[in-house]
Amino acid sequence: MENKNKPNQELLTIKETAKLLKVNPHRVYDLVRMGILPALKLGSLKIRRQALNEFLEGMDLTDLNEIKKLEVK
Repeated sequence: MENKNKPNQELLTIKETAKLLKVNPHRVYDLVRMGILPALKLGSLKIRRQALNEFLEGMDLTDLNEIKKLEVK
């Protein structure tokens, strides 16, 4: 069985995630700790690209100190 990584199944490190979000890696750890951004513990923390995409599409990031679900009216 051939194992092809689909883009949404890609695993990102905290550093890679921080680079994509243009934030400090400490901010990514905070998001994981707060339960806002799901992560897997595989030696070190990994973020699924799909989880990152869902986070970006479904969260109000206007104030990074008060991240909440995006409300569409």
